[in-house]
Amino acid sequence: MDPLTPDQARRAGEQRRLRLQVLGLNSVEAEATFDRVARLAASFTQSPLAMVNFINDERQMFRGMYIPSASPDDRPNTDGGGVVFDLSEIAREAPSDYGFCPHVVAQGSQLALDDVFDYPRFRGNPLVNDMGVRSYLGTPLRDNTGMILGTVCVADMVPRTWDRKLKEGMQELTETLLSDFRLRDSLLAQQQELFAVFDGAPFPIMLTEGPNHLLRYANGKQGAAFGMIPQFSPGRHVLPGLEAVGVFNAMDDAFHSGQAATLPRASITTYDSPAPQDFSFLCTPVRTSPGAPISGVLTVAMDITGQPYAGSEQRVFAANVQERFERLGAAGVPGMGNADFSR
Repeated sequence: MDPLTPDQARRAGEQRRLRLQVLGLNSVEAEATFDRVARLAASFTQSPLAMVNFINDERQMFRGMYIPSASPDDRPNTDGGGVVFDLSEIAREAPSDYGFCPHVVAQGSQLALDDVFDYPRFRGNPLVNDMGVRSYLGTPLRDNTGMILGTVCVADMVPRTWDRKLKEGMQELTETLLSDFRLRDSLLAQQQELFAVFDGAPFPIMLTEGPNHLLRYANGKQGAAFGMIPQFSPGRHVLPGLEAVGVFNAMDDAFHSGQAATLPRASITTYDSPAPQDFSFLCTPVRTSPGAPISGVLTVAMDITGQPYAGSEQRVFAANVQERFERLGAAGVPGMGNADFSR
């Protein structure tokens, strides 16, 4: 396979970033599924270090990681002695050109380095100098569409022979994640059906992703009242009116606590009204797949101008929206496109 030109590599990285954003994977948060795969990789290959690594055009994100615990009894057995550095200090991200995983993604095939020092191209890699890695085995991590999103990799601090059995086993282990990607796409399709219902809702609704509240979706009422912004824009910066009245602080509380948060009353001048209006905001944390960490926040705004509190019909509607959206993350309920939010 011919190496990519810098421009081709940049475009490929951008495409991966967009795909990772759609899947809810474009961040460094640990996820149990990926940590488990990393532990299995370490155990299967008897390696002290393993990662499930997603790579975009800006950074590498180790959403799955196995590192030696404090107890030697919990570590995979190796023939090469102890670890020569403190793996507990490893962060779950790195620059996009750090280490060997970017080479795996670029060439689109498995990379086995029995001894890094045998390869002049790799022996000066920062991973060798910073961490003492001497051997590496990385396998492309493809999603259910065939796109390479990153790698599943293992490494050791001593030279190793990565034989055919280990290479094939790593390939099979990587392919077990296809079901996770399929599930995410299935839930995303159901979300899109739900969004079609939201489009006709009488209240502003938006779904944001990650701790920076990147805009994933906004219905027509949201755009008309608070402004139309591009998808995946950082909400706090592009919706200054909502930031000024404390909406994003409530969203922060929901995202980090895992509990719904309410901003009972906020006065704001909207784009579709010349006079300030009072809104109540309900912020609910959501997940993209069962057992996954919180991925974003669903925010429903209710116009309560002239009311001492939100009307019962509005509260029922907001609770209905939140409940049905959360059910997507719980089981992927069929028939969601026929949901009735009019009551």
